[in-house]
Amino acid sequence: MSSERAPRALLRVTTVDALADALRERILDGELPGGTRLREQELTDAYGVARHSVRAALRSLAARGLVTIEPHRGAHVTLLADEDVAGLYVLRGILEVGAARIALERAGGRLPGAVHECAQAFATLCCAREEPAWSAVVVAHNALHEAIVAASDVPRLVTAHAALSAELQLFLVQGRPHYTLRRLAADHVGLVLALERDGPQALEEHIRLSTDALLGHAPSEAP
Repeated sequence: MSSERAPRALLRVTTVDALADALRERILDGELPGGTRLREQELTDAYGVARHSVRAALRSLAARGLVTIEPHRGAHVTLLADEDVAGLYVLRGILEVGAARIALERAGGRLPGAVHECAQAFATLCCAREEPAWSAVVVAHNALHEAIVAASDVPRLVTAHAALSAELQLFLVQGRPHYTLRRLAADHVGLVLALERDGPQALEEHIRLSTDALLGHAPSEAP
C-alpha cells in the first residue's frame, strides 16, 4: 500500500467568485475608492460576463461589507463616514484591547508566537524591495490584528471581531494617504513589543492615533 497521500481535489472557481475576487482586490488597492458607483452594464462589458453574474458578485461583496446596494440606486463601494470611523474606534477598543488584556493575563505578559510571526510577516511585506499591492498590505494588516484577538482564546470575541473585517480593511484603504509602508512596518512590530512591555494600553493608543488620523485630528502611522 502506498504511503503517499491522495491529492486533494482542486477547488472550482466560478465566474461569480472570480469576478468578486477581482473587484475585491481593486477595492482594497484603492483603485475603486469608497463611494464609486458599480454599474452592472459597465462591469458586464469590462469583464465579458453575464449580467446575472455581475449581480451575484456584487451581492457577495455586499455580504462582506465591501459594497453597499441601495434599492433603485444600485451598488457602490462602501465608504466609511466619520460616524462609522468613530463607532469602529469604540468597537475596536472593546474587542481588540479587551482580547489583548485577556491574552496577556493568561500568558504572564507575553503574546503567543503566532502574533510575533504575523507582525514579522507584515513588516517583511511592507519592506520588500518591490512595493507590494496595497490589497496585500491590507490583508496582512488584518491578519496581525486578528492574531492579537485570537490570542485571547475566546471564540465569541474572535467571532465578533471577524464581523468588523470589512470595515477594518476599508479603514486602511481610506487612510492610505496617512501611511508609509516602512513606518507601518515599524509601528506594528513596535506595537507587539509595546503590548508585552506596557500592556493593553499600548494597543488602545495605537487605535486612537490611527482613528484621529483618518478623522483629520492628527497625523498618524498606526492603523
